[in-house]
Amino acid sequence: MAQTMTEIMNPGATSKDPGFPQAPEDWSKNSAEAAAREEDITLSDDHWAAIKALQTYFDRNEQPNVRELHDGLNEAFHDKGGIKYLYEIFPGGPVAQGCRLAGLKPPAGAVDPSFGSVQ
Repeated sequence: MAQTMTEIMNPGATSKDPGFPQAPEDWSKNSAEAAAREEDITLSDDHWAAIKALQTYFDRNEQPNVRELHDGLNEAFHDKGGIKYLYEIFPGGPVAQGCRLAGLKPPAGAVDPSFGSVQ
């Protein structure tokens, strides 16, 4: 059964990647890979995990809070070094650059160097 207006208006036109159920309607792994290539990033399993975490967070929160998101990413990747590790794999910032690759609009304040962007 159709769940979104896009599915109602264009039945069968969209096919979401089952691995990314909270992804925006116009997002695909191919679009993320193309954007990553433009930013000189090769997407690894950890990149995909962060992208999925961002998409899930945005799906569950109407008004994303950059500090909460930053802290959640830090906790989710704690065993690998937390936010420091995420800055290594997302040199443009885990929130700002991660959101771009996830097809999401970064939350207000994400371009602040202290919260998630070095650009």
